[in-house]
Amino acid sequence: MQLKIMPKKKRLPAGRVALILFLCQMISALEVPLDLVQPPTITQQSPKDYIIDPRENIVIQCEAKGKPPPSFSWTRNGTHFDIDKDPLVTMKPGSGTLTINIMSEGKAETYEGVYQCTARNERGAAISNNIVVRPSRSPLWTKEKLEPITLRNGQSLVLPCRPPLGLPPPIIFWMDNSFQRLPQSERVSQGLNGDLYFSNVLPEDTREDYICYARFNHTQTIQQKQPISVKVISVDELNDTIAANLSDTEFYSAKPNRERPPTFLTPEGNTSNKEELRGNVLSLECIAEGLPTPVIYWIKEDGTLPTNRTFYRNFKKTLQIIQVSEADSGNYQCIAKNALGAIHHTISVTVKAAPYWILAPQNLVLSPGEDGSLICRANGNPKPRISWLLNGVPIEIAPDDPSRKIDGDTIIFSNVQERSSAVYQCNASNEYGYLLANAFVNVLAEPPRILTSANTLYQVIANRPALLDCAFFGSPLPTIEWFKGAKGSALRDDIYVLHENGTLEIPVAQKDSTGTYTCVARNKLGMAKNEVHLEIKDPTRIIKQPEYAVVQRGSTVSFECKVKHDHTLTLTITWLKDNGELPSDGRFTVDKDHLEVADVRDSDGGAYTCVANTTLDMVSASAVLSVVDVPNPPFDLELTDQLDKSVQLSWTPGDDNNSPITKFIIEYEDAMHEAGLWHHQTEVSGTQTTAQLKLSPYVNYSFRVMAVNSLGRSLPSEPSEQYLTKAAEPDTNPTAVEGLGSEPDNLVITWKPLNGFESNGPGLQYKVSWRQKDGDDEWASVVVANVSKYIVSGTPTFVPYLIKVQALNDVGFAPEPAVVMGHSGEDLPMVAPGNVRVNVVNSTLAEVHWDPVPLKSIRGHLQGYRIYYWKAQEGSLKRNRRHIEKKILTFQGSKTHGMLPGLEPFSHYALNVRVVNGKGEGPASPDRVFNTPEGVPSAPSSLKIVNPTLDSLTLEWDPPSRPNGILTEYTLKYQPINSTHELGPLVDLKIPANKTRWTLKNLNFSTRYKFYFYAQTAAGSGSQITEEAVTTVDEAMASRQVDIATQGWFIGLMCAVALLILILLIVCFIRRNKGGKYPVKEKEDAHADPEIQPMKEDDGTFGEYRSLESDAEDHKPLKKGSRTPSDRTVKKEDSDDSLVDYGEGVNGQFNEDGSFIGQYSGKKEKEPAEGNESSEAPSPVNAMNSFV
Repeated sequence: MQLKIMPKKKRLPAGRVALILFLCQMISALEVPLDLVQPPTITQQSPKDYIIDPRENIVIQCEAKGKPPPSFSWTRNGTHFDIDKDPLVTMKPGSGTLTINIMSEGKAETYEGVYQCTARNERGAAISNNIVVRPSRSPLWTKEKLEPITLRNGQSLVLPCRPPLGLPPPIIFWMDNSFQRLPQSERVSQGLNGDLYFSNVLPEDTREDYICYARFNHTQTIQQKQPISVKVISVDELNDTIAANLSDTEFYSAKPNRERPPTFLTPEGNTSNKEELRGNVLSLECIAEGLPTPVIYWIKEDGTLPTNRTFYRNFKKTLQIIQVSEADSGNYQCIAKNALGAIHHTISVTVKAAPYWILAPQNLVLSPGEDGSLICRANGNPKPRISWLLNGVPIEIAPDDPSRKIDGDTIIFSNVQERSSAVYQCNASNEYGYLLANAFVNVLAEPPRILTSANTLYQVIANRPALLDCAFFGSPLPTIEWFKGAKGSALRDDIYVLHENGTLEIPVAQKDSTGTYTCVARNKLGMAKNEVHLEIKDPTRIIKQPEYAVVQRGSTVSFECKVKHDHTLTLTITWLKDNGELPSDGRFTVDKDHLEVADVRDSDGGAYTCVANTTLDMVSASAVLSVVDVPNPPFDLELTDQLDKSVQLSWTPGDDNNSPITKFIIEYEDAMHEAGLWHHQTEVSGTQTTAQLKLSPYVNYSFRVMAVNSLGRSLPSEPSEQYLTKAAEPDTNPTAVEGLGSEPDNLVITWKPLNGFESNGPGLQYKVSWRQKDGDDEWASVVVANVSKYIVSGTPTFVPYLIKVQALNDVGFAPEPAVVMGHSGEDLPMVAPGNVRVNVVNSTLAEVHWDPVPLKSIRGHLQGYRIYYWKAQEGSLKRNRRHIEKKILTFQGSKTHGMLPGLEPFSHYALNVRVVNGKGEGPASPDRVFNTPEGVPSAPSSLKIVNPTLDSLTLEWDPPSRPNGILTEYTLKYQPINSTHELGPLVDLKIPANKTRWTLKNLNFSTRYKFYFYAQTAAGSGSQITEEAVTTVDEAMASRQVDIATQGWFIGLMCAVALLILILLIVCFIRRNKGGKYPVKEKEDAHADPEIQPMKEDDGTFGEYRSLESDAEDHKPLKKGSRTPSDRTVKKEDSDDSLVDYGEGVNGQFNEDGSFIGQYSGKKEKEPAEGNESSEAPSPVNAMNSFV
């Protein structure tokens, strides 16, 4: 199968295009093996424009190859250069490179000229470019006397540099005596010619050391110009100078420099021309002067500026276009603009071109009798001229060869013979330069040879193209065939791609592409073959990519990159930051497939890339790290539009630290009244940088701004400048005005004073006015300062007054204040409530009624009524009242009745009622006595079981601590408990009330019993107390039981019973819908007070308690408690009446003995339900048996 070119109509993917370009380069780079005869080829030479350092030896390179090896000769300035006659010139052996030893003696200028190298052998001669050798130059500045420059503020200025001509041209920059670069800006900048341009000067431009420096890079030297002195005269200095030297008329006509529209400093005029060569950088410059400083804009007429090749330099005064081409020719316009006008300048650009290759001639290898051609095509502006040379001689004067024919830029060869071998030179030139290319014609007859190494192993990643090389040579050109395997047929080009250079391409290599491939080259002189081997590897894949992360400054972040690769390849994982190496910082830790960054900083933000490399492929995945934080504080605060009551604040936002600013918070400080305290002023959107602020008079304002984003608020900005607003009369009057008497004959007027911020001016005072509400008196008033209280003396007791307080300062009065009502001082009430009546509701609750006291006798604000009540012995009501503990219940407002809860049953009580105002209590009403009926008793104080025997137990107890009446009897209930904790039948027994001991007989031996014991009065049964006890064991019976248990028949019987129970359980399981458990909880009756009747909670009948045990204990808070019954614990019975249940939501107040506990909610142990009391659920049978 012959070598075939890829079909031209076949569309190729982008990846294949790069591959084909690579192959084309390989084709053009095919060379004749060096062991075969061939003409010379120049392989290395010095540049055309060769600038040398005059302090070093001159080395002019010329290297070539050929068979036989070529000899070298040189020409200088067009004539033969005899190197043997110059002892300073030597030629490198086996090379044409010249070394001129000028370091020992001689001068570089002596060897300045145009050099050309010729490499020659029996097959032809190749020549180098014309190499122009010039020594670099860095001349000194010519000495000149520079006069100081003096000019007015605002004028324009150009400081000339005019550096000496050097080779190559120097780099220009301006510095001062301290070698510090002079700052440049839109106003001050350096031009392309090195001059320093000032659009307008300012006083700070005054200095004596403007120095222009020229740096000559080739010789590494810097030359400097003499310093230039510039003095800028300000307006004040100018006026003084004019006044001293001019007459009055001349003085007033001499005006300082004013604002002016722009004019161009460079280039001059309205139009200019610019010519540039193709491929260079086009630089266009416009520098304008004016006041204010002009701004420069650029446009291209009838076109747009190329986006990817256009750059602005020097504050947009220079426009640069890189890689300029003929399409960039045209008119470019620069526009200079300021507030007073605009001007423009048009630059006409023409792009010329030195010659450049369209198709350079290539070496041609032909066999005798073959045909061929050399093509030399170039372009340029103007169009270059093509000329041919043969072995360095113009082809017009070279010997004729019948096998060649010249047709312009093409030489056609036909039926070549060995004598046709030669080196041809193509020269393309125009006024801007030239191109020279050597191409030989080598006539050879050679059988095929394979140049690729035998048994080369190729490793390729699956699903990628595989390229198997078969570099070959032969003349005539061999044909190439490829085979796979030992006995395979030639590979077809419908599956494979066969390239002209012999390479076999497998477009998509698969696992089955693995194997041995054979390349066969044939021509008429013979055949050659070579084997290569192909292995297909699994691709490297990133199975878990690093993920985008947003972290706050100072935290730690981790990226994960898990990779799967072919196990026969070595994997290397590298982490990059922004496509560069990770910072050499201990905060970055790489551990297998993880990258961790600790103590994250702002500079750590960016793209982090995980790169997985093998010898065959590379994959990567990136994730962006955004470092966020609270914003940086705003800066450059400025106050404008300063008015009496408003000002505009502007600021520059700080860096948002990758989290958008949502709002700005503005605060103010009043340095006059509250220095150091910052107050909230307002908030504005995060997109605003200005705010109109409302101000108050007579405040020395400073402002600061804080930025807020999703992470929090920034530090405050630096404070703005201070702004003092003008004084004005107060806007507001004092608040919280009140009038209350502290004594029966005065009126105390109080108010909340204005703060310094609200004063609006100096001399803040208050006008206090008052008069009786119901009288005809005129307003009395007084003006006071620096106080918030005024006392009016000699007032009648508890009389309503009208009051007002008005603010004023040195500027004037505040608006008319509001009038409020107050009262003069209160005195103690004079009259006690009358007709006090008591209605006993039940054993713990009583209702009290009384007649109201006349309002005039109250002599103050009615606070309510207070009931004092206490427990007293009958007949001793008048004795020892000092030691009787009294309780107090207060009823707010004008109520004339109330409830007394929490009373003790079967007790004797006394009470009285008093009216209360703001000053205190009035006299007490006459005492009223009442008795509470009997109630249910509390539980017996204790219960003990003593003297247990085989069949008896003795119970001892103490009576209830609170019988709450006359005990009528005790009730004892008890029941046995078996070994499985099941309860037996319940026995009920009544015991006389005068007993404190009782013996139970005829009990079962070795049996546990549970006892329930409680007392009774005429009102009912009290709370019960429980206890458990066990009768003793009969030793003889226990012995017999042990003997029976060891008998064989008894053991057999027990086994039979166990088997029967197991069968019953199985039957119950099958028919379990007929069985079940009946859990019975052990419950105890909680006896509620049967006498308590439901009452409304919102009628205010119950008041507020407090104790009179001592004055220091007044108004102590009520202590709450609860009782939870349990075995072996006395269950106490108390009243369920509660202040919270019946009062106005006010907690009762009592002494610390807890005699009244807020809201009673204690649980009470219920009586057992017919003996079925147990802590565990009994079996169904026992549960049924326990129900009597």
